[in-house]
Amino acid sequence: MRPQPARGFSFRGSSPDAGERAFAYAKACGIIGKSFVGKRIAGLGKLRSLSELDRLIFPGVYRDLPDRELLADLERRILQRTAKHILSIINSYSRPPELLVRQLRSCEYADLKACLHNISSGMKVPPGLIDIGCFRTVRFEAYPDLAAMLNGTEFEFILEKDLKALQSTGYDFAPLDAELDLRYYTLLVQSAGRLSAADRFLIEQILEGEISLRNCAWALRLRGYYKKTVNETAQHLIDLKMPGGKTSLAAEAHISLNFSMDFRSDWKGWRWEKLLNPEKAGESWAVDPRYFQNAASQYLYRFCLRRFRHIPFSISFVFCYIKLKQFEEDLLTSIAEGLGLGMTSDDVFHLLEAAS
Repeated sequence: MRPQPARGFSFRGSSPDAGERAFAYAKACGIIGKSFVGKRIAGLGKLRSLSELDRLIFPGVYRDLPDRELLADLERRILQRTAKHILSIINSYSRPPELLVRQLRSCEYADLKACLHNISSGMKVPPGLIDIGCFRTVRFEAYPDLAAMLNGTEFEFILEKDLKALQSTGYDFAPLDAELDLRYYTLLVQSAGRLSAADRFLIEQILEGEISLRNCAWALRLRGYYKKTVNETAQHLIDLKMPGGKTSLAAEAHISLNFSMDFRSDWKGWRWEKLLNPEKAGESWAVDPRYFQNAASQYLYRFCLRRFRHIPFSISFVFCYIKLKQFEEDLLTSIAEGLGLGMTSDDVFHLLEAAS
């Protein structure tokens, strides 16, 4: 068994040795072979109930609960399953690469956002949290005491804000969510830049596409759903550059701000045009932010799936592995939510275009 990282883990250390890389690669390939990605997605078809999905994902340990309770319970277990699978690979290294830990800690960012929203709503109990072991930094057990939760962490900057306003109903979390996203991706990009050229080769390509698409999807959602102005939307974008890059990863999103949300001709020639919802004969067209976000997720998923085994034993393959597990998580939770609403898994596939 590989050694576990000690509590108080530091990012300092040498690159993983060949033995650790080979061990992690073999283990990741085994987990992916049993995951609902690639050809195994077809196994999720024809499901008609949450209990069927539960039995498929967790054979032998499924829960006999009413649908309303089962949905929340199943979603928590799916999220924890993903974290467990990611942790099992990260713990293959005696000193895990910073980039991979940063990826894992996206769970902590999501948990923190959920806690902040709960506190603002006056909820005395924290939401269900994902266990990421010794890599967690926020003291969630101190909820709802923000100072006790965040002192000494990279999230301490939140304590400098108007906490009275933040903890009141109706607080606008969009600026804070955007700031957290910027910090997450800034640290992720910086950690990628510290890898060797061979290790970061694919990672930088994936990150460049992911951040650009995230900015574009966020811009469409802010304009389409929240009716934000162009100037308001621009303030919430992740304005980053890749190491050595000259162009902001928010550039395509800024370009999209010049286009009308209901004139298809405006979008001709845009970099991500192919991910927009198609025109339908006899119907007026308008940008569908949800369609774009699903299409962007599919684009990144296929990119990672095709390249997962291209550079065996590199950090890039683990980065792709984590992205694939996160895609699987999104797919499984989407199907669970659809089944909870009375849809079939095929209905959800149609909406997500996951079967194409």
